[in-house]
Amino acid sequence: MNNEQGVKWLQIRFLFPAILFIALVNIYPFIIGILYSFKDGTLIKPGAFVGFANYLKVLNMEELWNAFTFSFWFTIFSVFGSYIVGLFLALLLNMDIPGKGIFRVALLVPWVLSSVVSMVGWRWMIGSQTGIVNTFIQSLGFDPILFLSNENWAVFSVIMVKIWRSYPFMMISLLAALQTINNDLYEAASIDGAGKWRSFISITLPQLKTVTFVCWILMSIWSFNDFDVLWLLTAGGPIDATQNLIIMSYKYAFVKDSLGIASVLAIFSLVVLMALAFILLRVQKKGE
Repeated sequence: MNNEQGVKWLQIRFLFPAILFIALVNIYPFIIGILYSFKDGTLIKPGAFVGFANYLKVLNMEELWNAFTFSFWFTIFSVFGSYIVGLFLALLLNMDIPGKGIFRVALLVPWVLSSVVSMVGWRWMIGSQTGIVNTFIQSLGFDPILFLSNENWAVFSVIMVKIWRSYPFMMISLLAALQTINNDLYEAASIDGAGKWRSFISITLPQLKTVTFVCWILMSIWSFNDFDVLWLLTAGGPIDATQNLIIMSYKYAFVKDSLGIASVLAIFSLVVLMALAFILLRVQKKGE
């Protein structure tokens, strides 16, 4: 064995523990999940092989398409809402304003705060007629709003909370990109007579394009797969109005004790996310 081959084998030996760990944590559960999707088992017993019966059953469920529709709109509004808020705050923090460091730390609180703590806080504020938000609304002479008990208000509420939870990621990512833009571009545009709005459209947004697509892809995956915000706020209710595919899969696995259906839902969610990421990456590549 020559020196070059010896170095390669040494590299493989060093990488093997990491490869083994990834295989055990990611690949093995993925394969087991696919196998479970072809059985009618529960968490206690593996069940018998039923072929594609679980897939056909899931595709004929109205509950599936309701969950998918909610997941789609929840993702769309969460991503674009958090992006708009994050971009506005990033532009603000990129200016020379007093106390910028304090504001930057304070605006990161929704991202670094524990999901359980933040969602308990939100439930305390909007979860009942005596919450702080409804108390303020009633003080203005209006009737209290059932934010988490009414279907439409529950959908609105979880989207707003998700935007609040997600905007710091957008803000920090976009702020980092803004600080890499050469000021000479703005000076040249100013000399040519371009105003602030024109400079924003023609310089700032194009310079943020790559970061924007990456943020959209990551946030789309996180929003479509969101569990903690939806489960801790509404548990998918009321009447499954805020139930996405992940919560539906969880309920079938741990509440309805149907591991086969839960596995099919998880696979269906994975396929949708892969298709979404593929489309966004294609759009980005075409734009470049």
